[in-house]
Amino acid sequence: MGQILRNIDKNAERWALLVFYTLLVATMAIEVLRRELFSYSSIWGEEIVRYSFIYLAWIGAASAVKERAHIRIDVLFHYVGPRMKALLYIFGDLVMLVIAVLALYWSFETVGVSWKYGSVTDGLRISKVWFLMAVPIGFGLVVFRLLQSLLRDVTDLFAGRPVFEGNKLFD
Repeated sequence: MGQILRNIDKNAERWALLVFYTLLVATMAIEVLRRELFSYSSIWGEEIVRYSFIYLAWIGAASAVKERAHIRIDVLFHYVGPRMKALLYIFGDLVMLVIAVLALYWSFETVGVSWKYGSVTDGLRISKVWFLMAVPIGFGLVVFRLLQSLLRDVTDLFAGRPVFEGNKLFD
């Protein structure tokens, strides 16, 4: 059971991103072919692409937090020691955690209004709650990954190890 949970922790966002990206690309390709070959397109195809992209963005944000790959200004990190670097990462994660928790709390208001009034999408005629949940799911994952990051950084700080700085895109 532990191996399964470790595998989910390691790859959950990757698999979710793969599913939504595949859904987005396949639906977009089908819709382009339908529009160009048959001069016909559907409203549901546009909705699937739009909502897949929204889920991609929010799950991708959580993945970026996990890999510490989000955009940041790191000039200061080159001029401080490992201990100060760890403290700066912890401070940044704490600030982001406060913002993410507030955003998570407020994101449920929109979902609640949609649930209360039973709003549906224009083309698919599916409850908008399923699509509006992308924001709370995304922020929930961000909060979870930030807590993991904080635990990792505090453990590294007290153990005297250098903190995880993320994988660099360019060097």
